[in-house]
Amino acid sequence: MADAAQKAAGRARPEFRNIHVTQIVGYRLPLAGIVSILHRVSGALMFLVGLPFVLYLFQQSLVSEISFESYRAIVSHWFAKLVLLALAWAYLHHLCAGIRYLFLDMHVGVEKAASRASAAAVLAVSLTLTLLVALKIFGAF
Repeated sequence: MADAAQKAAGRARPEFRNIHVTQIVGYRLPLAGIVSILHRVSGALMFLVGLPFVLYLFQQSLVSEISFESYRAIVSHWFAKLVLLALAWAYLHHLCAGIRYLFLDMHVGVEKAASRASAAAVLAVSLTLTLLVALKIFGAF
C-alpha cells in the first residue's frame, strides 16, 4: 500500500486552472459545448431582440392601412431582412437544440459518440433550415 502511495506522490499531478478572458479564443470546446452556448445565445437573441422587434412589426401591421405600408417598407429593407434571418436562425437552432436536450433528459444519446453525433445533427439541421429561410427571405424562390 505504501508503494502505491509513493508512486502516486512521485508523479506530477495535472494542474487545472481557470482560464482568463484573453485565453478564450485559444480554448477549444467540444461540439456539444458549442451547441450549448449557441442554444443560450439563441434564446437570449429571441428574447432581447426578437420579441420587441416582432411585436413592433405586428403592431405596425394591424393599426391601419398606412401603418401596414410602413410595415412592408420596414420588412423590405435589407437590414431588416438580416435581422429577420438572424431571428429565424435563433428560433430554428433553439428548437433543434431543445429537442436534443429533451432526448438527453430522457437519457437517450448520452454516450460520448451519440452526443457528438446529435450535436453535429443539430448544427446541420438548423443551418440547413436557416439556409432555406434565407432563400425565401431574399427571394431566391
